[in-house]
Amino acid sequence: MSEYKPADIEPKWQEYWLNNKTFRTDHNDRERPKFYVLDMFPYPSSAGLHVGHPEGYTATDILARYKRMNGYNVLHPIGWDAFGLPAEQYAIKTGTHPRDTTNQNIDGFRRQLQALGFSYDWDREVNTTDPAYYRWTQWIFLKLYEQGLAYEASVPVNWCPELGTVLANEEVIDGKSEVGGFPVERKPMRQWMLKITAYADRLLDDLNDLDWPESIKEMQRNWIGKSEGANVIFPMKAGTSSVEESIEVFTTRPDTLFGATYMVLAPEHPLVNRITTGEQKSAIASYRNTAAKKSDLDRTDLNKDKTGVFTGAYAINPVNKEEIPVWIADYVMMSYGTGAIMAVPGHDERDWEFARKYDLPIIEVVKGGDVTKEAYVDSEEGVCVNSANDEVSLNDLPVPKAKKVITKWLEEKDCGTHAVTYKLRDWLFSRQRYWGEPFPVIHVDGKPKPLPEDHLPITLPEMDDFQPTKTGEPPLAKAKDWVNTTDPDTGKPAVRETNTMPQWAGSCWYYLRYISPDYEQGPVDPEMEKYWMPVDLYVGGAEHAVLHLLYARFWHKVLYDIGAVSTKEPFYRLVNQGMILGELEFTAFKDAAGEYVTADRSGLSDELERIKLLEKDVEKRGDRFVIKGTDTVVDARSFKMSKSRGNVINPDDVVAQYGADALRLYEMFMGPLEQVKPWSMQGVEGVYRFLKRVWRLIMDEEFGGVNEAVAHSVNDDGSPAVQPDRAQLKLLHETIKKVTADIEGHRFNTAISALMIFTNEAMKWEVRPVSVLKPFLLILSPFAPHLAEELWAKLGALSGKQANGTDFPSNGPTEDGGTLAHEAWPKYEEALLRADSKTYAVQVNGKVRGQIEIPADRSSEKDFVLDAARNEPGVRRHLEKGNVVKEIFVPNRVINFVVK
Repeated sequence: MSEYKPADIEPKWQEYWLNNKTFRTDHNDRERPKFYVLDMFPYPSSAGLHVGHPEGYTATDILARYKRMNGYNVLHPIGWDAFGLPAEQYAIKTGTHPRDTTNQNIDGFRRQLQALGFSYDWDREVNTTDPAYYRWTQWIFLKLYEQGLAYEASVPVNWCPELGTVLANEEVIDGKSEVGGFPVERKPMRQWMLKITAYADRLLDDLNDLDWPESIKEMQRNWIGKSEGANVIFPMKAGTSSVEESIEVFTTRPDTLFGATYMVLAPEHPLVNRITTGEQKSAIASYRNTAAKKSDLDRTDLNKDKTGVFTGAYAINPVNKEEIPVWIADYVMMSYGTGAIMAVPGHDERDWEFARKYDLPIIEVVKGGDVTKEAYVDSEEGVCVNSANDEVSLNDLPVPKAKKVITKWLEEKDCGTHAVTYKLRDWLFSRQRYWGEPFPVIHVDGKPKPLPEDHLPITLPEMDDFQPTKTGEPPLAKAKDWVNTTDPDTGKPAVRETNTMPQWAGSCWYYLRYISPDYEQGPVDPEMEKYWMPVDLYVGGAEHAVLHLLYARFWHKVLYDIGAVSTKEPFYRLVNQGMILGELEFTAFKDAAGEYVTADRSGLSDELERIKLLEKDVEKRGDRFVIKGTDTVVDARSFKMSKSRGNVINPDDVVAQYGADALRLYEMFMGPLEQVKPWSMQGVEGVYRFLKRVWRLIMDEEFGGVNEAVAHSVNDDGSPAVQPDRAQLKLLHETIKKVTADIEGHRFNTAISALMIFTNEAMKWEVRPVSVLKPFLLILSPFAPHLAEELWAKLGALSGKQANGTDFPSNGPTEDGGTLAHEAWPKYEEALLRADSKTYAVQVNGKVRGQIEIPADRSSEKDFVLDAARNEPGVRRHLEKGNVVKEIFVPNRVINFVVK
C-alpha cells in the first residue's frame, strides 16, 4: 500500500479488535481506578444511524480510549432500547413479527457502530426485548409493587383509536399523535401508575449533588414543580346547589387574596356539574367536550388564546366576602393542585388576559405597576395595598411578610392552611401495545395480584394479529390461551394483565445490567455494582433531559432503598451533545423586475421570488454570504435533518467516501461538543486531507513503506540513528500537554487543532525521529484509531518490534501484541516546554527601539540582560542622544531606559 486508503485499513483493524476482544473490560480487576462512560443507548430504527448519533458516541470513545491508556479500568458498553411503537406499527402493516424487525434493525445498527471503530465491550451488549433482560425489568416492577409504589387507577388518558394505544403528553401535538398524526381523545381507562410523587423531594434535593448542566437541572426542577403556599377555601354562594359546597384552591400567593376577582375550575372538576346553572349547561357541556380532545401540553401552552365559559355560579372570597364568578377554562389542570384557581388579574399575565377578554374586574393589591395596562408580576419584593378587612391588614407589608400573616389568619379562621404541592404527577405506566414488557401480574376475583419471582420472565405470547382493538383493549387480550390462566397460589381462575410496560421501562436501569449482563441472582451483581457505580460520565441528547433521566433516577432511588444498589444517584456527570443540523442552504431573492434583492429576514416580502443556490454559487464575506462576484447578500440557514427536507446525511455514505476516522474527526472538529452545529461535506473533506498528511508524514506514497525522513532516523537494527533536537521535543511536548488538557476538558475540537499544528510543523523536518512520531500517534489514536494503529504497526515493522516488544512478523501484527490501545499515554515534561531563549523588547523613554534574544537560563540576570540591551544598535543610537537617568528592569517582561 502506498496511498492512504481507509477502505483497506479500517476493516482490518475493526476485525482485529473484535476477534481479539481488545476492549473487553476485566471482570476481576478492581484494584485500578475505574471509569464508567455511558452512551444513551439507541432505539434501533429501520432508518439506521444518522450523523447525529456518532457525535456523542465519538466523544465517549475518545475518553474511553484515553482513560485506558492512562491506566483506568474502563467500562464502555452498548446495547439497544429495542421495544417501541414503530416495530409494532410495521407489524400491523406487513404482518412481520416485531421481534424479527427489531433484530434486523439491531444487526444494522451493530454493523454501523463497528464500522466506526468504537471501542465497546461487545460481550456486555444488552437488548431490552430479550426475556433474559426484561425478566429483571419485571422483577423491579414487583419491587415497586411491594413498596406500594405501583397501583391501578382509572385516569383520563390520551387515547389514540388509530394507534390503539395510550400516548404520553409529549407524544401528542395539537391534538394528534406525534407518530402518524392521528386524532387523540381524552378517555378514562384502567392504567398502572407508579408513585414517583413519593420521591419528589429527593429527586429535587439530590440534583444539587450532580455535575450536570444547570439548564438540565433547572428543567427537572420545573418538571417536579415544587410550590409552597396555602390551600384556601372559598364557600359557594348560598343557593348555588342543594348542598353546601366550597372550592378549595392552592395558591403560591396568598398575599394577593384581596385581588382575587374570579375563580376558574378545570373542565373535569367534579364540582362543575353540581354548580352550573341551567342557562349555562349547554355552553359548559360543549366546552368540556372540546377540552377533552386536547392534551395537557396543548392546554397549558402559554402562547395560545385563553378561552373559558361562566358556570353561572358565584363563590365568596373569604377575606373580603365579595361574590366572585366561577368559570371553567382548559388552562387549569385537574392534575395540578386542586384543579381550581383563584384568579388575580392585577398580578398574573394569564389572568389579566382572561379578565380583559371577558370584562372581569382587575384590582391592584401589590403596588409598583399600572394594572390597567398590564399585570404587575414583578411583585415578590413588592408592598401590599388595598388588602385589609376588619380583622387583618396586609397594607404596607412586604410580600414575604404578608404571606405569613394572611396564612396564619386563614388557619385561625379555618379558611385555609399552609401547603406544599408539586406539578409532578404519578407516572402513567401502561401501554395498550403488544411489543412491550408484559406485567408480572394476574387478576384474581377482579383484583390485581403479583406473580411470584420464580415465574419470571413472563414472556410475550406468539401472535399473528397485532391490530389494536377499537374498544381500547390491548392486542394481548386476543391471546386467550395466554390471558386465561390460574393463580399459582390458590389454583383459582385468573386473567393476565394485558397492558404492557412503556418503552421507558427498559431504559430506566440498563446501565446496571451492563455491569454484570450474565448475573442470574438479580439485576446486577452487588459486588460489581459497588465497584462500577455511579456512572462517571453519561453523554446523550438534551431531548432526554426530563423524562428518561427523571424516571431512571426514580427507579435507582427505589433500588437504593431496598438495598439493590449502593449509590443514591445513577449518573454523576452528564454532558449533552449539541444537535447536528443539515448543510447550509442558500436562498437568493428576486423582485418583480428580475433583479436580485439583498436578503433581509425581517423585511422580505412574499412577492419576492426565492432562488435556491448551490454552495459553489456563493462566497463568505465577513459573517455573511453573498452571490459570487456581487455584493448581494443571500439567506444562509441550516435546518434540522429530516427525510421530508431531504438533508439527512447517512454515515455509511461518509465512511464509504472518506473513512470512519474522517467522520469521527470531523464530528469532533465541528465545534464544542455541546454546541448546535451545521454539517458540511467540505469540512469532512478538510479533515480527510489532514489524515492524508498524517499518512504522508510517515509513509512514502510513491514507493510504499516509510518515507526517507523517517527511515533516516533508524539504524538497520532498529535502533535510533538520530536523537530529536530541542525544537522537535518542544513541539511534541507542547502538543501532548495541549491534547491531554483538552481531552480532560472535552475540548475535542481544539485538541484536533493541536494535532494539525504538529503535523504541519513535522512535515517540514528533514529527519522525523521515530521517538517523536510514536508519542504523536498515541495521542492521535483516540481520535483516528484506525490510522494510528496502522502507522504504529508500520513504525513497529521499521524497528522490528510490536507493541508488546515481540518481534514484528512480516505478515502483520500477531493476535497478542499488535495494538496500541493499551499503550501508556505519553507524559509531557515541563523542562522541554521552556524556550531556549527569551525575547525582550527594549524601550527608550517608553518607546520600543530594539529587540534582543537572551539565553533562557540567563534571562533573569539584570546586569547581563541590560548590557545586551545597551549594545543593541537601535537602542545604543538612542542612548547616545542623552544621559541615562534611570534603568527599569522587570525580569522576563520589561526593559526601559529613561534618557534626558
